[in-house]
Amino acid sequence: MDLQGKVAIVTGAASGIGKAISQLFASKGIKVVLTDYNERGLKETADEMQKKYRKNILFFKMDVRKYNEIEKVVNSTLAKFSKIDILVNDAGVISLKQVVDMPEEEWDRVVNINLKGVFLCSKAVARVLIKQNNGGKIVNIASLNGKEGEALTAHYCASKHGVIGFTRSLALELAPHKINVNAVCPGYVNTPMQESLIEPEAKLKGTTPDEIRKYYVAKIPLGRLEEPEDVAKVVLFLVSSDADYMTGQSINISGGAIMH
Repeated sequence: MDLQGKVAIVTGAASGIGKAISQLFASKGIKVVLTDYNERGLKETADEMQKKYRKNILFFKMDVRKYNEIEKVVNSTLAKFSKIDILVNDAGVISLKQVVDMPEEEWDRVVNINLKGVFLCSKAVARVLIKQNNGGKIVNIASLNGKEGEALTAHYCASKHGVIGFTRSLALELAPHKINVNAVCPGYVNTPMQESLIEPEAKLKGTTPDEIRKYYVAKIPLGRLEEPEDVAKVVLFLVSSDADYMTGQSINISGGAIMH
């Protein structure tokens, strides 16, 4: 698995899964371009990584809903590293609301970041990969909620189902260019985003945060919450040459919480 010198753009890199992926990539010699809308968290992660990996780390505040910002990051990456090999679409948000109470603006916010953002970033990077004519890897972070529905997160589930459908279609379009497009479907991951849901979910369900945590673990055959590093390891495989014959797949990383 020789990834030394590859160049990767990672969205949602300030924390959680995106941060873990970025750190693992850098440890394998990949030059990583960190992007996130959370400017403070992004800078903290970038500062931490630059101390160890120095010139192999770039970072940019970027809104995945805005194509002009994405193009600027792509162009800056090319100016610094002369190529792009890998895109990881991790940026995502979630909230809890019943459909009958959900403002249209909240639906649009979640779907635009989680799904439209994947489309826009993939479009910008795929154009570069095609022009380079040297293959490439795109990995989209979906969710077990891309394969199953769940109450209170209809907007999130719809967006992640969309990511899986988009992954399959883009894989077909880019296959002639030797560009692999895959998705991973994490389960209940120990991240700030997951943690932020526990108290609101407890209130909505009339229970305690501890009971919600127990509920999550009870759904996982392997008996523990997922760590961001569990996801990062599978993503690393997918961007390596070991996965050259895989495309259009949506791989479960859920401790057995889903098996289809």
